Amino acid sequence: MSDPTGLGNPGAAGNWRRAGWAGAAIGVLAAGAAAGVAVERLTVGRGMRMRARLALDAAGPFGSLRGREGTCRAEDGTALHYEVDEIGEESTPKRRRLRRKAAPPATVVFCHGYCLAQDAWHFQRAALRGLVRAVYWDQRSHGRSDRGLAQADGEPVTIDQLGRDLKAVIDAAAPEGPLILVGHSMGGMTIMALAERFPELVRDRIVGIALIGTSSGRMDEVTFGLPAAGVSAVRRVLPGVLKALGSQAELVERGRRATADLFAGTVKRYSFASRDVDPAVARFAERLIEATPIDVVAEFYPAFQTHDKTAALQRFADIPVTVIAGDRDMITPPGHSVAIKAELPAAELTVLESAGHLMMLEHPETVTGLLTDLLARTGAVPAAANVGTYGSTARSAPPHHRGRD
Repeated sequence: MSDPTGLGNPGAAGNWRRAGWAGAAIGVLAAGAAAGVAVERLTVGRGMRMRARLALDAAGPFGSLRGREGTCRAEDGTALHYEVDEIGEESTPKRRRLRRKAAPPATVVFCHGYCLAQDAWHFQRAALRGLVRAVYWDQRSHGRSDRGLAQADGEPVTIDQLGRDLKAVIDAAAPEGPLILVGHSMGGMTIMALAERFPELVRDRIVGIALIGTSSGRMDEVTFGLPAAGVSAVRRVLPGVLKALGSQAELVERGRRATADLFAGTVKRYSFASRDVDPAVARFAERLIEATPIDVVAEFYPAFQTHDKTAALQRFADIPVTVIAGDRDMITPPGHSVAIKAELPAAELTVLESAGHLMMLEHPETVTGLLTDLLARTGAVPAAANVGTYGSTARSAPPHHRGRD
């Protein structure tokens, strides 16, 4: 009788364990970290932890907001999923006719980060809904977008390709009118790639940019909070681990699920800096990252090591730019935002206190407020617009930031 798990074979069992821990290690990278993080011993029973996770999943509406759905095709044929939230309700034919005659409204396009999805903008979407026309989309191989067809043919993912994907989404969901682009982490890099490839779009239509927890380059120097020796060891073995993951994705996914508790602790460590983040929000972040297949994690990671779009930042020199960093972000440390500010002296830089990489989930009111300021500067919303207080995830008041440099 066959043993589909391979556990009856000591050698296979060893392979399974190694693949499992490889999955856990790359899971760390999925949160933007690296292997070798010490995790506290778990003393609660596994069944109880599972029930707690289910309870947290039901504790809030995170990721439940939906808009008018659409699909467009990237240049390689990959189907990209997007959703549009329109301004207010148009209840009468007369209002609809007036709207058609008016100039097209500005559209805010939100670009999510690595191993996340459009739902990572949940709090900003809830606060801004009805005030602005907004587009939320899932990057290729993430969320509800299809797996990259070019990657299925063996072509590596590049940040340049993601920039062209963004252009396809804009052409489909916001073909006319002013644009404000908002990008977190990989999403910010995507915006830079768009600017490099399509300078005429920047010149003619983009009126504002927000870059949140992102980098224009030198990601290969990030230590993820590890000692130099640990980082060197990870980088030395990573190419071989990535190659193994590409050929044993199903096996590694099983190992990743088996180490879910360790993964959860690592996600929290590398996503948030505040001690009092709502557990349901932390679990929401974990779910977003868990939903990214391990071979997608492996496919995308090398693209960050060669990412360099510093020169492309000059496309934004004459545009209002808001740069937001977390003072304890170990994935894209605040120095990367300072470097963007150095290239764009007119940009407004805000470093949030007690903030990690997922600052739009950790301190949503502060991030939404800064985005609203940018939208007011561009004329997309009235200066006196009130987005309300929806979105506090901490049990204490949101932190003050260190001003604008």
